[in-house]
Amino acid sequence: MKSEYDKLVRRIEDADETTLLRQGGGEFAEFMDAKRTNHRAIVKVIWDNNSKNRIGEEGGFPHLIYVSREKSPGHHHHYKAGAMNALTRVSAVMTNAPIMLNVDCDMFANDPQVVLHAMCLLLGFDDEISSGFVQVPQSFYGDLKDDPFGNKLEVIYKGLFYGGTGCFHCRKAIYGIEPDSIVVGREGAAGSPSYKELQFKFESSEELKESARYIISGDMSGEPIVDISSHIEVAKEVSSCNYESGTHWGLEVGWAYGSMTEDILTGQRIHAAGWRSAKLETEPPAFLGCAPTGGPACLTQFKRWATGLFEILISQNNPLLLSIFKHLQFRQCLAYLTLYVWAVRGFVELCYELLVPYCLLTNQSFLSKASENCFNITLALFLTYNTYNFVEYMECGLSVRAWWNNHRMQRIISASAWLLAFFTVLLKTIGLSETVFEVTRKEKSTSDGNGQNDEVDPERFTFDASPVFIPVTALTMLNIVAITIGTWRAVFGTTEDVPGGPGISEFMSCGWLLLCLLPFVRGLVGKGSYGIPWSVKLKASLLVALFLFCSNRN
Repeated sequence: MKSEYDKLVRRIEDADETTLLRQGGGEFAEFMDAKRTNHRAIVKVIWDNNSKNRIGEEGGFPHLIYVSREKSPGHHHHYKAGAMNALTRVSAVMTNAPIMLNVDCDMFANDPQVVLHAMCLLLGFDDEISSGFVQVPQSFYGDLKDDPFGNKLEVIYKGLFYGGTGCFHCRKAIYGIEPDSIVVGREGAAGSPSYKELQFKFESSEELKESARYIISGDMSGEPIVDISSHIEVAKEVSSCNYESGTHWGLEVGWAYGSMTEDILTGQRIHAAGWRSAKLETEPPAFLGCAPTGGPACLTQFKRWATGLFEILISQNNPLLLSIFKHLQFRQCLAYLTLYVWAVRGFVELCYELLVPYCLLTNQSFLSKASENCFNITLALFLTYNTYNFVEYMECGLSVRAWWNNHRMQRIISASAWLLAFFTVLLKTIGLSETVFEVTRKEKSTSDGNGQNDEVDPERFTFDASPVFIPVTALTMLNIVAITIGTWRAVFGTTEDVPGGPGISEFMSCGWLLLCLLPFVRGLVGKGSYGIPWSVKLKASLLVALFLFCSNRN
């Protein structure tokens, strides 16, 4: 099996346009001149269910349609949100199903009954029109034990956020319609949307407007589309790069634009419109995906998330505003805010983390001494927070090691990915730079076929020359220097006559932080991908020297 797979990989890598043209003929003609960022819309019906077995018959298979939306250097394609909107329009004119499922390309269905389970939730409410979407928590195959890189977010997923994949959406909700305005036998409700309303929201395609009218009005009595091949030209029209101009796509209709985390923003807009959502957990997991491993991929992903979430926080989509002026419940508002403040937390936590080494370096203190009564309050707060966090992980069925891995990774992510996200959005806000969409690399670990991993230690943190490692490397160096100087003073009694010097609280705080940053302590002396590159060490050393200089001046 492995040799056959390797052979297939080589065939794909060796394929070129000439080979495709010779073997595929006219079927591949549209791909010949296509460039990654500049090509016309391509729509291919790979499998037409109406011309083969019916879905209900044994061996039946649903429609399979390849869609590549038009791209042009002169038009912003809005990344994943733009792709999802193009797919939404194409599916509307070709099948117009009232329920949509979106799954990322690195995930697959693991439970054949998942659609049935989702339909039970979507159609099982007393008020069916208030069921906006059903989210399946992300699960991963071949993942590392105890989540060493803290990217599964299993505790956070207790909420009902739209996670961008593994989600069943009601098409009505995606079209930006509030539940109270949908007509399904409600007294006093308005009729079907007018032509002007549809024109304003969905643009000029008659087929798209007609399909939207059926969905919005709840009138699904129309004849199903039999010959989907006859709608290819219409599908190309609605997936063109300038189709959305002058419409509400990306604003009030479809996946929302304006943030790198289009999934969270879209889910928030659906909740703010008054829709409800549900979480679907099955055994076995409904979908399985691939989680990023290693330091660079993990921190890149968290930086992109934090950047997008902070963009939402400082925009007109702030959940506090939606809670006041729309239908976002206050509890939902608080839940979204816990995510949106990631980048702000990065800056605030850095200031707090710098305060401890500053006190050790300048022979000062800001925490209570062990002999003071206030020390018990400080200790109680520390124990209460960590105990509560620990209990959360136990309630989710996770191990003690998983709790510790996520705790230390939160400190690392806060001082690196979240911090850079804060400054990235800050620079964008004042007009000095633009945010860049960074794709997360998800690499599979290699195996020799007997379950033995070729990597020496796949759970160990890896590094590269990315700027995301500079601040946390500098923080690690600074704490090592600070605790060394502080210990020297305490041991050799150079602070006996100095009142207000650091106490056990400062030493415990510094030691606890270094324990959380242990992967970077090891990285300072590591080699290869397990060692921090010298370019990062040099830049971090300059930051530490600058901090020491400023501390001595005060």
